[in-house]
Amino acid sequence: MDRTLKALSLTLSYPSQELQAAMPDIGAILGADPRIAEETRAALHGLAESVGQGDLFDVQESYVMLFDRSRTLSLNLFEHVHGESRDRGGAMVSLIETYREGGFEPATSELPDHLPVLLEFLSTRPFAEVQDTLADAAHIFDALATRLVRRESGYAAAFAALSQLAGAQADAGTVAEMLAQPDDDPTDLDALDAVWEETEVTFGPDPNAGCPQVRDMLALMDKPTLKAAPPATNLNRSA
Repeated sequence: MDRTLKALSLTLSYPSQELQAAMPDIGAILGADPRIAEETRAALHGLAESVGQGDLFDVQESYVMLFDRSRTLSLNLFEHVHGESRDRGGAMVSLIETYREGGFEPATSELPDHLPVLLEFLSTRPFAEVQDTLADAAHIFDALATRLVRRESGYAAAFAALSQLAGAQADAGTVAEMLAQPDDDPTDLDALDAVWEETEVTFGPDPNAGCPQVRDMLALMDKPTLKAAPPATNLNRSA
């Protein structure tokens, strides 16, 4: 297992008491990986301390404000690719099949394209396959990192690390296109409802869906969609 990818998966997961207790070990793993730039490792260490030592309610609220309230910071990767189109359902079914072919059954209520879920799966795969998959999503990681830097969030370091592990330069034009979409940050429940009021996506069988490798599916990320669909609701989270 690639311990760094597993550590990044946990770092980007919803904070819990168990996760807080594990953050010192997670920070140590991330800080020791020479594939990640020294500056980024230092920032990851700071993130691990912040999540691990902060008041649990505060770190949970911060996480929700970033990744659940903001569509442009969604951790559900296909939202940045297919938006609310029907293609997203077929891609989701194919991704589930790919997980199962690899002997991986996500033990979570999150959608299969949720980044921590994908990273947990990739932690079990050969690194050459990992790099191909991460490289296909590099422009998403770069855009999310930039948005998080603007919000002065330590989570930006996690996306910088993923870009470095990908070992590929994201297309600058594609990143710029993503960043041209205004950041959404609703300040009340009515505004939040308006942001997420989109057409429902149905994840039914897709007659064209096969069992391609993750890289083939994520290759569609080269042309992200500016609209997005609502993420799954985690009933264990507090807003």
